[in-house]
Amino acid sequence: MTSVRKVQVTFDCAEPERVARFWAEVLGYDYQGSSCVDPSGVGPRLYFQRVPEGKVVKNRLHLDVRVGTGLVGDERVAALEAECARLIPLGAARVELLRADGVNESCLVMQDIEGNEFCLD
Repeated sequence: MTSVRKVQVTFDCAEPERVARFWAEVLGYDYQGSSCVDPSGVGPRLYFQRVPEGKVVKNRLHLDVRVGTGLVGDERVAALEAECARLIPLGAARVELLRADGVNESCLVMQDIEGNEFCLD
């Protein structure tokens, strides 16, 4: 039987410390220089590495920040909107609310301080 391995998620960015501080605040993680870690040790470590080029296309991987788990309809949208309102002053940008479609529940697409997409889910 194969053992489970821990995962680190690495982001390419222009300002690692700034982006790490943003994500530490979003997730309630501990800020550690160019990274942030889950204080409980359960979630993955996020590492931010400086790269010379800027972001030019949509990310192929994104984080879903799970703030609406177990909620549906207007109650779920209200939870997403409340979290969006908390993140905007941190430098996040709202992109689009995707309403429930009978298959998927509502989610809110956002961007972090360097334009990387993520979802409030």
